[in-house]
Amino acid sequence: MVSITVFTPTFNRAHLLSQLYESLCDQTLKDFQWLIVDDGSVDNSKEVIDSWIAEGVLNIRYIFQENQGMVAAHNTAHYNMTTDLCVCIDSDDYMPINGIERMLDLWKKYASDECAGIIGLDAYSSGAIVGDKFPKTNWECKFSELESNNITGDKKFVHNRKIFNKFLPYPKFENEKFPITSYLYFFIEQEHKYLGFNEVFCIVEYQEDGLSNNIINQYKESPNSFAHYRKARIRFAINYKLKIKNTIHYISSMLMAKRYRIVSESPAKLLTLVLFPFGIGMYLYLKNTKRTSLNKDLNKIKN
Repeated sequence: MVSITVFTPTFNRAHLLSQLYESLCDQTLKDFQWLIVDDGSVDNSKEVIDSWIAEGVLNIRYIFQENQGMVAAHNTAHYNMTTDLCVCIDSDDYMPINGIERMLDLWKKYASDECAGIIGLDAYSSGAIVGDKFPKTNWECKFSELESNNITGDKKFVHNRKIFNKFLPYPKFENEKFPITSYLYFFIEQEHKYLGFNEVFCIVEYQEDGLSNNIINQYKESPNSFAHYRKARIRFAINYKLKIKNTIHYISSMLMAKRYRIVSESPAKLLTLVLFPFGIGMYLYLKNTKRTSLNKDLNKIKN
């Protein structure tokens, strides 16, 4: 049995998947299964992936489902894994040649059964690190401590599935497809911690039509998901600054979703009442802006 699952959700990304495939073929350690969840692609993704399966170079499992959005793709993947560890590598990203080997080495050397997972760095193809490094390597932390310590930028999470699965599924709202994958991390950190390492686990390439570059559009199209996420952030905020920030976002998302029991559904009712004008201001800005991303802010959402 292999040790780790590399999970890739995909939708009409046949033209991008080959770079990830080649990086997986080049891994110094092949102790993994590549699980691809195809969320209803209508391009030639199936033919391309079938050809790789026929080559027999990698242990590949391919699951096709009708288009339901990324939330469903993540849930499908997690319920179909059998390994102890898992990591999500997006279809437009790829791995350094020793990525799998370093993940497993670090896990075996430093982690315990009660560790939620290990966190590595993302980097651009130029070699530059996305955002900030950790204060030190083998840094024990809660997920929310990344933000409270001003550690910005996407990070790559390798999850302990035994722990992660206790908190599934990701919530799914009708007609909404955007997953805020870090949503579950705030529940996990109430019982378990992560270990951060200053090593690159993933090379990222942000696409013009990707989620990161269209976060405001997703905010508008999946307001219930964002409101649900912000309620968790308010509930588990580790300082008052984060509670204020997320309360303003919560008000904005509830207005975007046309849900008006904003105060009564809030985990911080008095604070929500006080910050209501600021939430309205954010709602009006996001509703009317022509921008598609929030740049720095989106790096703290997509993890």
